[in-house]
Amino acid sequence: MNIKQRVIGLLSELEKGKYSNILLNEYFSKNNLNKNERGFITEVFYGVIRNDIYLNYQLEKRTTSIKKTWIKNLLKISIYQATFMESDDKGVAWEATELTKNKYGIPVSKFVNGVIRSYLREKDDEIKKLKEENKLNILYSYPKWFYDKIEAEYKEKTEDVLTSLKKIPYMSIRVNTLKYSEKEFETLLDTMKIDIIKKVDTVYYVDSGAVLYTEEFKDGKIIAQDASSYLAAKILNPALGDKVVDTCSAPGSKTAVLAQLMNNTGEIYALDIHQHKIKLIEENLKKLGITNVKSIKLDARNLKEQGQKFDKILVDAPCSGYGVLRKKPEALYNKNMTNVNELALLQSQLLESAAAVLKVGGEMVYSTCTIFSEENTDNAIKFLNNNKNFSVVKIELPENVNGHFDSLGGFLIDYTEDILDNFYIIKLRKDFE
Repeated sequence: MNIKQRVIGLLSELEKGKYSNILLNEYFSKNNLNKNERGFITEVFYGVIRNDIYLNYQLEKRTTSIKKTWIKNLLKISIYQATFMESDDKGVAWEATELTKNKYGIPVSKFVNGVIRSYLREKDDEIKKLKEENKLNILYSYPKWFYDKIEAEYKEKTEDVLTSLKKIPYMSIRVNTLKYSEKEFETLLDTMKIDIIKKVDTVYYVDSGAVLYTEEFKDGKIIAQDASSYLAAKILNPALGDKVVDTCSAPGSKTAVLAQLMNNTGEIYALDIHQHKIKLIEENLKKLGITNVKSIKLDARNLKEQGQKFDKILVDAPCSGYGVLRKKPEALYNKNMTNVNELALLQSQLLESAAAVLKVGGEMVYSTCTIFSEENTDNAIKFLNNNKNFSVVKIELPENVNGHFDSLGGFLIDYTEDILDNFYIIKLRKDFE
């Protein structure tokens, strides 16, 4: 099958509601492709999703309607290649025309050829005009409300934020030190001729996802996890023998970090509201060799039902996900400020619930994978105003992780970080009852 036809099929599946990262991982696991093929598919698949508003804008200027999803996706892929990749423009137009001719015949192929060549003639002027008219929301493919929100919060840094969230992500792999060592993993990478882009503690950013198809991954010696997620759990820093809660645990990667830090001692309660996710947590932790976790189907807003007090609590709360758009770009198009405000309320409720069952002297980490203040600093301020018995604990981040501290002492891994997901982390201590 032509490599571009594979991307067209994946984009069609995405429109049925599947998550892009899950869809792509499943496809690669079922199809034997070489490194270059996987790389091309990944870049074009995610690239079309990231730039969907711009691509639709250009199509709407040149067509009245496109009834066939296959044709529309082919045109998007072609315009994406011509705009954002170092492609031969004539070759892009020729390949799209030939693919269409073979599938739908000559008349439809002439239509496709005409649309692409029209865009190629006007491409540079189109981009220049969008910049001159300050239509950066179209140029960088952001809903207008999102663009306005970023502009209000980041002002002169708006374009830096917009371009940062569109960068192509690297595969991130964490070494499970219960089963494996960093030295062993680096030897594996060397054998596979995979380069290390960045290393944060035991998390490696690499230039190939081929490690996901190794026996080491199947055996739980390594796990796919971003360093931002890892740091949220590490900063909680549970001690050996502690009683810990991970309030929103699925799929269990942060729970696994906590278990490693505790060397499988003490007790960790891994919570989720969905039974199928409880099963996923249990499967993942078993593969990783973790034995000190009890998974429980429970809404973390009802933590009092456990009738216990805890030493440490991780509140990595459900959020809008705007810090992980590089990996899940479709999240940009299916939420709005109403959702952000609803999520901010849920996060606040989770914090209050956790506070009620934390021991005096105990600590909790509040984290989200988003960038808006409503879900980060504003929520922390609200919590501290309502809970005078809590204080902020100073945290330290590795020197090679970029971002900024807010007025409270919480840290946002932000647009200045080229590799890690954007993530907010703040640590809180219960000083008295």
